[in-house]
Amino acid sequence: MMYDQERARQPQSKSPDPAKRYAPQPPRTEPAHAPHEPPTSADDLTTPGTPDPALLPRDQRDELAMRLRQALNTFVDSPHRAVEEADSVFAEAITHLTETLAERRRVLRAGWQGQDTEAQTEELRLALRQYRKITELLLRM
Repeated sequence: MMYDQERARQPQSKSPDPAKRYAPQPPRTEPAHAPHEPPTSADDLTTPGTPDPALLPRDQRDELAMRLRQALNTFVDSPHRAVEEADSVFAEAITHLTETLAERRRVLRAGWQGQDTEAQTEELRLALRQYRKITELLLRM
């Protein structure tokens, strides 16, 4: 009993609630850019003469998302058909994404590869910047 009386006289510590101490924390993420460079935003992905930063146009994304939702909603009535449709949507998304990335690469390469050996440093810098931005966008997916 002496221990309880002495403990009651001591000031309460400001320690956090034990239940909160072990609560899941969101994962820490390191920026995808070098420390000396400003972060890349979606607005920063477009420069004059470069394609839209979205890897798939909004109408294609919306259509594929709608088809996937329909497949999910029909699973109870027709599981096999729902999975086949989801597979089809996935394959179509991959095809669109691959075609978009191949076209972006073609445009970027045309901007720097066909030049003489003494290509302008500024053009190379812009090409490198676009490669970095598109690659970062892919890595964030």
